[in-house]
This record gives sequence, C-alpha cells and structure tokens, in this order.
Amino acid sequence: MSSVPVLMYSTPSCPYCRMAESLLRSKGVTPEQIRIDRDPQQRQVMTTRSHGRHTVPQIFIGEQHVGGYDDLAALDKKGLLDGLLRGKS
Repeated sequence: MSSVPVLMYSTPSCPYCRMAESLLRSKGVTPEQIRIDRDPQQRQVMTTRSHGRHTVPQIFIGEQHVGGYDDLAALDKKGLLDGLLRGKS
C-alpha cells in the first residue's frame, strides 16, 4: 500500500515496536527498521529527528514524524493512516 518509505527506530525487546510493525504489516507495509540497540549513534539520530523523544518505537512516514505506537494506532483509528501511507497528508 505504501508509496512513501516508512522508517521505524526500534529494539527487539520492545513490545510496542512489535505492535507497530504488526499494524503496519496489516496495511501491507514492511517498515525499514533501525535497531538502536545495535548502533548507539542511531539513538542520538532518533532523538534529534523526533524532537527529543527517546523511547522506541519512533516512526516516520516519509519525512513526517508520526511518533510511537500509540500515535500510529490513533492515526489508524481516526482513518488517517492509510492516506499517510499513500503519501496524502
């Protein structure tokens, strides 16, 4: 479904990361994942890109910072996630 790239900063032990990935996969999207546990420098990149957030997941659809799993699920509940994934804000 996605016509825009989806990037998710994550760790393997994070249940919210798995829930976010599951929700995105249910939409036909496989997010690119950056594991901040494997590359500590990426944690700083994530924190900067997400305007100070330091928890995972942090999800970006295109260049737009969506937030974490709760934010992603709220967009889906409002019916806005599909449009974002198609590149329509």
